[in-house]
Amino acid sequence: MKRRIGRISIVSAVDRLRTSSWLALFAIGAMLGASVLLIRLSLLELQDARAAPGMQAAAVQQGSKTELPAPGPLEADGSRFPSNEVKSQKPTLSADSNARTEDPSTLDGLVVHVYLAKEKRVENVPLETYVRGVVAAEMPIEFELEALKAQAIAARTYIMRRMVHGDNSGVPAKGADVTDTTDHQVYVSLAELAQKWPEADLKKHMQKLNSVIAQTRGKVITYKGDPIDAAFFSTSNGYTENSEDYWNQEIPYLRSVASPWDETISPRYKETVNLTLDDFFRKLGISKKSSAKSDIRIVEKTAGKRISKIVIGGTTFTGREVREKLGLASSQFTWRMEDGSIAITTYGYGHGVGMSQWGANGMAKAGASDDEIVAHYYSSVQVEQVTKFSEILAGRF
Repeated sequence: MKRRIGRISIVSAVDRLRTSSWLALFAIGAMLGASVLLIRLSLLELQDARAAPGMQAAAVQQGSKTELPAPGPLEADGSRFPSNEVKSQKPTLSADSNARTEDPSTLDGLVVHVYLAKEKRVENVPLETYVRGVVAAEMPIEFELEALKAQAIAARTYIMRRMVHGDNSGVPAKGADVTDTTDHQVYVSLAELAQKWPEADLKKHMQKLNSVIAQTRGKVITYKGDPIDAAFFSTSNGYTENSEDYWNQEIPYLRSVASPWDETISPRYKETVNLTLDDFFRKLGISKKSSAKSDIRIVEKTAGKRISKIVIGGTTFTGREVREKLGLASSQFTWRMEDGSIAITTYGYGHGVGMSQWGANGMAKAGASDDEIVAHYYSSVQVEQVTKFSEILAGRF
């Protein structure tokens, strides 16, 4: 009996060993598959790095500042529209004629400390790698090259402003510069991109993305020598907002400009939300007694044609308050009430301040360059090299 039990135990042990071996082999195979995919991505990066010097050389300008060509006002269809509606600013060169050519290789040692919210840890990411991950996360890769380049410049400017000013607001971990969430800029890693894009498109998407980074390497937007708060959003209602109309702070380079391209190309330009009147008044914090005064009237509009002040049920709200309380896409909206419900139609998507992403893509489709897009959405700015701030960031290289 003992022998039989012994044989059974030996056979069971062998079976378990075989099963464990197969599981181990399967796990090794899965890891090898993931490794091969990452190796392929790395090889793509290496190929682009070999080709990059020529592209980078074309992107580096004489002096630390780049003079942008004056952008002519463009319609969505490529025709011109009245200059009194759009006043694109032409950035100028510094009066300092002794400005030296900055060495873009200095960028190679600059690292961004990114707090990865899901993993609850800080990762040190080279600046240009970080910008690549932000562009991939924040703008569709199918957008025009010049629009993606404008997004890259804005993304690089955003993080540089935080680093130059030592601003780590909204970051839960000590030593981090920024999170990888919408609280700051969404960032995705190389491995996440491999999962995000279909394998068939991976190579061409990576080549396009790496070209965007190479052609804008080190470029940031400044106002009076300081990196700007490069705000951007999805879709305009036809105009961008003055900063003070949304954030109660006047910022000279965040001015309202026309953005007519969005209406014809953005899928988020117009949306309708239906609510019961009970939900509508409850979300706005209006009592049943006050809601009996169901009249709604706009008191004031912003320069960007959005609602500045509105009276609902006898209570005055800002357009932003209504948007945030009701979860609307925009603070420009119309409404229709019937049978105990209200249908609210919004125009545009996002806060409306700074660069419209779909507007940028529309400009690019109409033939505008990244510099022209930047100059249109950010008033009276210059484009300079990150290395201008080398001394300020000396401890970070």
